[in-house]
Amino acid sequence: MHILYNPLANNMHGAQSAAKIKQTIDRDNMTFEDITQIDDITDYILSLDDNEIVIAGGDGTLNRFINNFENWDITDKCIYYYPAGSGNDFMRDVQSASENGLIRLNDYVKQLPVVTVKGREYRFINGVGYGIDGYCTQAGDELRAKSDKPINYTRIAIKGLLYDYHPVNASVTVDNVTRTYKKVWLAPTMNGRYYGGGMDVAPMQNRLEENKKVSTVIMYGSGKLKTLRVFPSIFKGEHIEHKEMVDVLRGNSVTVEFDRPCALQIDGETIPNVTSYSVKLYNEV
Repeated sequence: MHILYNPLANNMHGAQSAAKIKQTIDRDNMTFEDITQIDDITDYILSLDDNEIVIAGGDGTLNRFINNFENWDITDKCIYYYPAGSGNDFMRDVQSASENGLIRLNDYVKQLPVVTVKGREYRFINGVGYGIDGYCTQAGDELRAKSDKPINYTRIAIKGLLYDYHPVNASVTVDNVTRTYKKVWLAPTMNGRYYGGGMDVAPMQNRLEENKKVSTVIMYGSGKLKTLRVFPSIFKGEHIEHKEMVDVLRGNSVTVEFDRPCALQIDGETIPNVTSYSVKLYNEV
C-alpha cells in the first residue's frame, strides 16, 4: 500500500497525521511518499505496481489531487482517502461509508461539479464558498503564514460578522432563473453538506443522489446582530429553518455575481478578489 501524504496539511503536521494510519490498518508493506514532491501524479500512480493508493491530507490536498489526477477510468487500482487535515469535511460527510478510516475515492468522483473562476475551471468535491466563508479562509491563510497555531475559523467568522466583513448585493442564477439579493453574507454552492471544519451548510445535499444537483445557499437581508445570532446554527444545519434570511436553491448550473470583489474558497483553497463564479455538472470526470 502506497500512502501519498501532504506534509503541509493539518497546520504543517501532515506527516505525523498520516502516520496514524498504521493504527487502523494492519499491513506489512506500507510505503510513505511526499505528494508535494511528485511532479506528475497521474504518471506516478499508473506506474506503481501496487494497486492500493491512499491520499492522506486535508480537503485542500484532496482538491488538488482531483484536479491533477486525469485517469479515473482505471479499474486495476483502488484510490483511497485518509483524513489527515484540520477540517476533514469530506470525511465528515461520507463517514458512514468508511472502512478502517478509509474512503474509496473511485466511488465519489463521477459527476463532480466544476466551478469557473476568473476564466479557469476547477473540480470540487465539497463546495465553493463565497462571502464571509471566503473571507474566513483568506484570513486563515494570513494567520497561518505568521504562526503554526491551529486556525479557529469560528472565531474568524464571528470577528468578520461584527467588524471586518461587509455584506454585498448579489445576483444568483440557477438553471436560468435569476434572483437578486441584498445584504448577502454568504452564497456557497455545495456538492457535499459540510465546509469550514464542520459547518453543515447544505444539510439536504446528497453527493451520490441519482439525479445529481448542487445546492446554493444564500444567507441575506439581515443585520449584523441577527446574523450573528443565527450563524452558530449552521453547525447543526438549522440555519435553513430561518427562511426569512436563508434561501436554498438546487439545480444543475449556477452563476453567482457580487457587486464588489470578495474572496472565494474552493474546498478550503482561497482565490482573492472574485466578482463572480459559475458552476456546472459534468456527467463524467
